[in-house]
Amino acid sequence: MILLQRKQQQREISPATNIMGTILQSIPKEADVTKIDYEGPRIAIYTKKPRYLMEHNEIISNMVNVIKKRIVVRTEESIRKTEEETRQILTQALPKEAELRSTFFDTATGETTIEVKRPWLLYNNEAFNMADLVEKTGWRFRIRKATTIQSQTIQTINYNLKMSSSERSKHLKQVGEKIFRPKLSENTEVSLLTLGGFSQVGRSCMLLTTHESKILIDCGVNPGARSALEAFPRLDWANITLDELDAVVISHAHLDHTGFLPALFKYGYKGPVYCSEPTLPMMNLIQLDAIKVSAAQGKVPLYSERDVKQVMKQTITLPYGTVTDISPDIKLVLSNAGHILGSATCHFHIGNGDHNFVYSGDFKYGKTMLLESASWNYPRIETLLIESTYGAKEDIMPTREEVEASFIRSVNETLRNGGKVLIPIPAVGRAQELLMVIDLYMKSGQIVESPVFMEGMIAEATSIHEAYPEYLARELRQKILETDDNPFDSEYFTNIEHADAREEALREGPCIIIATSGMLEGGPVLEYFKSIAPVQRNKILFVSYQVNGTIGRRVLDGARQVSIMGKEGKIEVININCATEKLDGFSGHSDYNQLMSFVHKLRPKLRRVIVNHGERRKSENLSMSIHRMFRINTTCPHVQEAIKLF
Repeated sequence: MILLQRKQQQREISPATNIMGTILQSIPKEADVTKIDYEGPRIAIYTKKPRYLMEHNEIISNMVNVIKKRIVVRTEESIRKTEEETRQILTQALPKEAELRSTFFDTATGETTIEVKRPWLLYNNEAFNMADLVEKTGWRFRIRKATTIQSQTIQTINYNLKMSSSERSKHLKQVGEKIFRPKLSENTEVSLLTLGGFSQVGRSCMLLTTHESKILIDCGVNPGARSALEAFPRLDWANITLDELDAVVISHAHLDHTGFLPALFKYGYKGPVYCSEPTLPMMNLIQLDAIKVSAAQGKVPLYSERDVKQVMKQTITLPYGTVTDISPDIKLVLSNAGHILGSATCHFHIGNGDHNFVYSGDFKYGKTMLLESASWNYPRIETLLIESTYGAKEDIMPTREEVEASFIRSVNETLRNGGKVLIPIPAVGRAQELLMVIDLYMKSGQIVESPVFMEGMIAEATSIHEAYPEYLARELRQKILETDDNPFDSEYFTNIEHADAREEALREGPCIIIATSGMLEGGPVLEYFKSIAPVQRNKILFVSYQVNGTIGRRVLDGARQVSIMGKEGKIEVININCATEKLDGFSGHSDYNQLMSFVHKLRPKLRRVIVNHGERRKSENLSMSIHRMFRINTTCPHVQEAIKLF
């Protein structure tokens, strides 16, 4: 009887109680801890003596090893100096040569981001002591490289985070209470519901479910769809309420993965969104632009700016490689996917090592000027969900040298004939890669010297790249962090910020124009398209994937006439007399060989592969190829299928 009572008592002591108890027992009195609280997926320890825990960081390390949870040290609010006092202390402490540009005080966490022009002057600098600074101000500090042109998107996000500080603190506590609650069941069953982006490209979305959790992975729209049933994720079929969702995990910022996310908030989603650090400003930029594009086309936007603002308040950003609890039985690790800035493969560790599921998202298994190749060294993986954008056997990309040579030839051919080259492009990823290529070859004289015009959204996205150098390719990262050189800046580039400047670009002689959107479905590119397409000496050069049903795809497939929505909702018919060309090698997706190489590289051997994000024929081909070559169970589902993983 006594034994049964003890067992009952053990059941009633929640994991959260055990965690808090372990922390309290492990912290010396000298640390002067005043509070332990949830901060989303982390345990926050508040102290009046942050210097003690900074100088004895083994205390926190040992605790993390014992409780297997993320711990952050926060300063007690009562010891924090005012923002003005802290700025004065910072100004005196920082070397003048470092050039302090701006500060952002996050009162919800007690962290201050300081942006300096030359951060390398602060690293390993004995005169600059971070522990002294924390002790003097009561704030923890994060050093970031100041961008050449300040990002309006990041400034707006910081302002909104500051204004919603108390709301965010309350939200983070509620998220933590849900994550660290006692488990309802010790049995592990894992299922995946396909809600969009299977046997198609667009509206990527799926639901990962266990007895404990419901995690929505990506939440996109299909830009080429002509009906709501094809355009949006089939959340209706999943038969869940938004309150049942524990979390939304976003792989990267593109609209086919995030375009429906603000709509969830419009209809009352209250939970967290997890993504990498650069993905938050990137998706914010893209989602706000989608509202403008819809309005310009005379359509009612799917959501409002208020909904996008709510997304940023409830988003929890994670660095690559950090193990994070997102529900009572699921841990998440984001790793570099090599597709665009901040793109991530998502590793879900389910139960007590019961099942490991990796979602590749859109990924590039090959290094580029901009990004490192996608990560592959997962400690364990039983099920892989892999994209198949280029999953057909004939989808073999040219080498980087070959595609750059083709690009030089194609552009020069038009410029020498007095024509203009229009490159429709997503603002994020391919645009920045292309800017570096153009600058390199114009400087070397291999591309005919001519003006390069780019739309304002591309310049803003480029500024966000500069703000997160740690997510870029090694050589690029070092250049940004260790020199005064901005590799994205060039004397050849002119940023177009208003309609008058757009007309000036069209009046110019031979030039290159880089504009969004990448599929000619809206945005500034259409204004250029109307003028450039009818003129024979011009060229439209596609360097990114064109989804079926989009105007870009129709032009690429040889249409000589297309209809677009003009001003005031009037239909305009555009004749296409100019040349059109597609170059595949700049893609941020893996080609067939890279997809197969990625699967081959994974260890230990996979148990199952699920294929998504590709036209049906390509998904089927990749699925069959993987099964035949690696003797792995593969499946290629449609939208609205349920798959039992474990």
